[in-house]
Order: sequence, then C-alpha cells, then structure tokens
Amino acid sequence: MPAHLALILLLALPIVSGPAVGGTLLVANKSEASVTLFGTPGYLELAVLPTGEGPHEVAVSPDGRRALVSNYGTRDRPGRSLTLVDVGAARVLGDLELLPATRPHGVEWLDDTRAVVTAEGISSLLLVDAEQRQVTATIPVDQDIAHMVAASGALDRAFVANIGSGTATAVDLAAGRKIADLVAGEGSEGIALAGDDSELWVTNRAADSVSVFSVPDLRPLAQIALPGFPIRAEADDHRGLVYITLPRADALVAIDRRTRQVRQRLDFKIGPDRSRKTLFGDMLPDSSIPIGVLLTADGKTLFVAHTNAHVVTAYDAQTLEREAVIRTGLEPDGMAWSPLEASAP
Repeated sequence: MPAHLALILLLALPIVSGPAVGGTLLVANKSEASVTLFGTPGYLELAVLPTGEGPHEVAVSPDGRRALVSNYGTRDRPGRSLTLVDVGAARVLGDLELLPATRPHGVEWLDDTRAVVTAEGISSLLLVDAEQRQVTATIPVDQDIAHMVAASGALDRAFVANIGSGTATAVDLAAGRKIADLVAGEGSEGIALAGDDSELWVTNRAADSVSVFSVPDLRPLAQIALPGFPIRAEADDHRGLVYITLPRADALVAIDRRTRQVRQRLDFKIGPDRSRKTLFGDMLPDSSIPIGVLLTADGKTLFVAHTNAHVVTAYDAQTLEREAVIRTGLEPDGMAWSPLEASAP
C-alpha cells in the first residue's frame, strides 16, 4: 500500500482515550508558528495559539499554569523571543523579547517562575523570569550549537547538549558559570536527567550512541551503541527506563537504566506525509521521523511527535500499547503536558 494511503487510513482510526485523567497536551508546530492545545483524555483540540516563527520546543511550569515556547526562527531569519502561554485559559500572555539572532531552542522550568533556555545564536544559556518577562542572566557555554537543555532546580544545575561540539556542558546556575564540558559523541542533541537527577543521558545522533554521566562528579558511566540517529531522550524513573527516539530507524526504544540494554522497542508503522516539506524529510523520506518524546508527569502516557507525518501518537506507558493518533499542525516536535484542564476560548 502506498505510504500516503497508509497515513490516510491511520488517521481515520477512532481515537481511543487512555485512563480518565484530565490535563492538557501542548504541541509546538514548528513550521506553522503555532502551539496546539489538546484536552486529555480524548485529545480534543481546544485551541491553536500563535507563537513566533519556528516554535521548536515548549515546556510547562511545575504548577501546570504556564508554558514557555521557544521561537527558534528559520535558517534565514533567526528567532529572538519566547511566547508565554496561560494554559488554563488557553491564551497567549505575551512574548519575552531576547537579543537579535539569539535563536532560543531548548527550554525547561526550574520552578514556577524561573526557566532556562538555550541560545544557539550566542552560544549561551539564558536564565529567564517568566513573572517579570525578562532575562536575568546570560551564561556563556562557548560550544557549537547549544541545542537542548536538562535542568534541576533542586541542584541549581543545568546541562546543555551541543550538537556541533559533541559535548554536554554542565552549568552552575547559582554561580552563573560553566563548570565543565563533558565529551559525549558526534552530534550530541538529546539530553535528560534520570535516576532522580543522579545520571545524565545524552543522545549522539551522528555517532549512533548514547552517553551516560554521573551528575554528582560528572564522570562518564557508559557509552551505549544505538543505531538509528538517536535524537531525543525522556526519563521514566518509576520504571527505571529512558526512552529514546530513532528517526532513521523510525522507532523508539526503552533502555533499562540498570543494565543499559534495550528493554522494549516500538517500530512505527506511520507513513510519511510527502505533500508538505519537512526539515529531515529529504534525508529520511520513508520515515515518520519521530523526534519529540514526552512522558506525562503522572507517568501514565507517553507521547511521540512524528514530524514527517504531522501527527503525535499516544501510548499507555505501562504496556506501550498505542492509544491514539493525534493530528497536529505542520511538523510537531516539542511537547509538554499540564495536569490542568484548559478551557476552549
């Protein structure tokens, strides 16, 4: 069956909801300058909110009330803003303006008011105050393509994955300085804290590997071979797993933190949508290109964003049985989940 027909049939499937836990899924549509809010369970589209150009990542505050979207821009027009969203009211509160050519990308909250954001254009990590809508600190990373970030408010530390340098930079947020650059592997992109923030996992997409470091002393713990262009990581401490997306293999794996072995694997059977050009579409034309991966805070649902198919898939995290295929905007990538139920405008 042709791939486009397979996709049409897949999208015609009824959506089956998971456990009846209310909440809101936010999906950044990076080629449509928007973020879509879906009600959970059921995945009813509640709102499509405008953002800046190229919204690549989105993160929700610990209390679930607000979200920050990083407006990366395009290859020719570097982004320079963050969009602040009121999740419960499903509305945009405003933009946090940054310096020209900042190219904000990875974003993660430290608490209910502060967040950290990578700034590729100036090789730095930004500390922002969402309440005041301002940057309170700019910490130089001085590595090439400072892309994704993992952070711990309790430890006052952040870690930045640097694609061009093949490193992960450890940052002391309290002191406002870089601690060290950890050598990971070529194309270091995805990053996650696991084991109650005791381990740092870094996906090296060009090296087809995953690096694991000890957070307390920053020493290397493991180097795991993982073919398939590993690109994002998401920790599941309850089950002792780290989920990693593999765009070239069109798959996701769950790696056991203790054994460093693949415990489960999902091979996606979602045809790409070739009617609309996507970032990696020419390089991986036959893949749905799974990139973003998100586990809900209650640990019940796992989401995967397929940027070459313009859908997000939802899974029961306990069984990895698929529950839903959710149609999104163009090129879904970054995702976040709030336990608050947003109201449709």
